[in-house]
Amino acid sequence: MTTTSPNARALAALGHDARLSIFRLLVKAGEDGLRVGDIGDHLGLAPSTLAHHLSALVDAGLVLQEKKGREVFNRVDFPAMHRVVGFLTSECCTGVTLRPEDAA
Repeated sequence: MTTTSPNARALAALGHDARLSIFRLLVKAGEDGLRVGDIGDHLGLAPSTLAHHLSALVDAGLVLQEKKGREVFNRVDFPAMHRVVGFLTSECCTGVTLRPEDAA
């Protein structure tokens, strides 16, 4: 049995256009996050579709949900986001030498 790394789960979750749009919107919203209904209104997503995609982002460790009264607020887990970005950029300029015939 193989286990998937947190970075791979996060990248897989962001590999869907709707989830990427949700995530980008939540990044723009900052630490306060947004209510589920506000996300749906802004992106024009049906409630069931939105719930499905938010669940995938939560399961991937990218989004945190907090219930306040009857509302559910969603916000980016910024430390998790920074870990994924760090993973992607950690060796961006090391260890690869291209030959002229490989450059094309």
